[in-house]
Amino acid sequence: MERIIKFFKIKNPAKTKKWIYRIVAALLVFWLLFRIVSLIMQHNQDVFNIARDSENNGTPVLTMTVQNSSGVLHEPITVEKNKAYVTGNRVGLFRAGQKIGDGKIASVSQNINLDTGMYVIKTTNVENGLRYVEYTRNGYFVPVYAVVNDSVFVYENGMAVPRRVIVAHSDADTALITQGLHDGDIVILSKVSDGEKVRIIDSIKTQGE
Repeated sequence: MERIIKFFKIKNPAKTKKWIYRIVAALLVFWLLFRIVSLIMQHNQDVFNIARDSENNGTPVLTMTVQNSSGVLHEPITVEKNKAYVTGNRVGLFRAGQKIGDGKIASVSQNINLDTGMYVIKTTNVENGLRYVEYTRNGYFVPVYAVVNDSVFVYENGMAVPRRVIVAHSDADTALITQGLHDGDIVILSKVSDGEKVRIIDSIKTQGE
């Protein structure tokens, strides 16, 4: 302090010291008040909480609006030298002309092969190994994971409501539903529970769109 007074050649050092102390004290009081107000505001500020947000606004879910449409499913088949064997409960899924990659099915036997007890499917231009036959069906197509215990969850008035359905067929990715859904139904693709409050954050297109 004495150095400051000598440097600026202050004529009334006692009065100057008093004003300097007052200014420093005022700055300290202002800083303390600022810190107190900041802490109070930080304490009262709502921190985002997933559980609280879901309870207040509903669990965010991904959905799809379904329409009865034509779609493609893929049925696995093992081909060896353009020939494959399938069981009786699967033979109805195959017919001549169906695509298998760059090739296709040439014919489907109508009679069981007595040597193997299976039905013979002949193909053309199909490489050996596990292949997938494309076949077209009509109905409601949803991701296979959306079907749990023969039910799907649909969005109704902000709630997740289970709906019993009949799955006519499915492949590794898609389930074909022929009963239980109607055009415009909103199927929930996220994991939810019966009666859970939900809100839609995104929606995907159906296979036929």
